Amino acid sequence: MAIGGVHHTGIIVRDLERSIAFYHDVLGLGFQNEPSPWFSGPDLERGVGVPGATLRQVCLLAGDDVVELIEYGNRPEGDDTAVQQNRLGAMHVALRVDDLAATKRELEAKGVEFLSDVNVVDEGVLAGWRWIYFHDPDGITVELVEVAYVNTEERRRGIAEYLETHPELSR
Repeated sequence: MAIGGVHHTGIIVRDLERSIAFYHDVLGLGFQNEPSPWFSGPDLERGVGVPGATLRQVCLLAGDDVVELIEYGNRPEGDDTAVQQNRLGAMHVALRVDDLAATKRELEAKGVEFLSDVNVVDEGVLAGWRWIYFHDPDGITVELVEVAYVNTEERRRGIAEYLETHPELSR
């Protein structure tokens, strides 16, 4: 088996048009496809594992990567609170930027509120990362990451040491 990469990251949203306005107009992601019509039927229900599923979607481009926004027409009533980051199943999309400080200023001018100042990591396994979180209009966590540098040899050593102490893992 060979995994070739991540095809896309899917995000369930409350209102597709509102989310398109945020991810396209505010964040600047381009369209990979136009918004779909509503899909439904037994094949979709089986495929997504949701009885009575109806949905529409759009795929947006973040560089060479794809973010899929999906609006379900049959979300459970009262299901309008995003999953908090420390809850099982919570996920987030991390978007690469070249200049995090400048991107933060630009997005703040467009009304985006960040959870903190830029976080700088210069030690450990994520040395070189500059990162920050914010929420989209549905309260879903989005991260911006600038990789200032990579300690390639240090990471290689750390991975090798980890695998040596975990012989049950296939290499």
